Amino acid sequence: MLNKLVIINNEKVFSEKNLFYCDNIEMKSLPEGLGKNFDISMILRKSKIQRSHQIKVNKINLSSNIFNFLLNIYKTFKNKETNYLLISITPYTFLAHFILLIFKRKIFLYLRSNGHEEYKAIFGFIGPLLYHLMYIFVTFRSKIIVCQNKITNKQKVDLVYPSQLDKSWLINTTPAPIDKPRLLYVGRIKVEKGIFSLIKILENTSFNFELTIVGKPSNLKLNNNKIKYIGYENNPEKLRKIYDNHNIFILPSFTEAHPQALDESLARQRPAVIFEEISHVIQNKKGVFVTKRKTENLIQTINFIMNNYENINHSIKKNDLPSKEKFIEQMKDILNRN
Repeated sequence: MLNKLVIINNEKVFSEKNLFYCDNIEMKSLPEGLGKNFDISMILRKSKIQRSHQIKVNKINLSSNIFNFLLNIYKTFKNKETNYLLISITPYTFLAHFILLIFKRKIFLYLRSNGHEEYKAIFGFIGPLLYHLMYIFVTFRSKIIVCQNKITNKQKVDLVYPSQLDKSWLINTTPAPIDKPRLLYVGRIKVEKGIFSLIKILENTSFNFELTIVGKPSNLKLNNNKIKYIGYENNPEKLRKIYDNHNIFILPSFTEAHPQALDESLARQRPAVIFEEISHVIQNKKGVFVTKRKTENLIQTINFIMNNYENINHSIKKNDLPSKEKFIEQMKDILNRN
């Protein structure tokens, strides 16, 4: 008999004809992967907006408000052996942790990003304080799983390497077009992801480049014919072709822990540019270049890559990238071990 695991997250999920859809690919792949070793239930938020990825998990409870959210958690307390996996710290998971503590449940907390930095990018100077108050409480008596040691100051944590890469990402790679810098951004269109900062850096330069943006829009306004937005793409084969049609991946985020799009670009043998704020994500990866958040520095870095493309591409091939299979195995071992 499989052990019961309830996954609790702030993710908004769309439901239609008893099928469930989310935008965050990890909220699909992680529970589906763990479903081979655990009896999985999920408690998530309800959305009226169509989402991208179907979650193939049998037990999903959606909540339209915080009271319904907490009630759905309470309904799982019949089995005292059930374990709980909270993903990220938000007001919803903060209150979930509160009720789980009251009923003395076993709690795992998976932190995928540095909330202090994200809240600062969104709310300004008050953001880190708000997050830290939740952080102190939610990390209390939780077994903590992180994808980057920088996320927490706790001494005892389990480190994992999240990934959506399977073998198909590593085969049938094609040479990059190198006639001019063909830049690519793949990610959420949000302030903390730095995409608006990147557009501002590039929109008033005479530099000869193209930038393609892949992601869901949020007040995205483009006034430069060198920058194009092609929407969101959730088909892995089509997404790989998009990477292959560009020669440099650019990640302008103000905060990141373990950006999976960075691994995708390296899997397709495309070098990447990041900014100083997230230099820690390089770890031992080859083909990733750090620059200042200024036009002249970014152009200088791009020109260096273009002028040394063959040598850089050769070094990228030596990377040992994380895989989805290894990530699920790591999570399974942690959840079984503790």
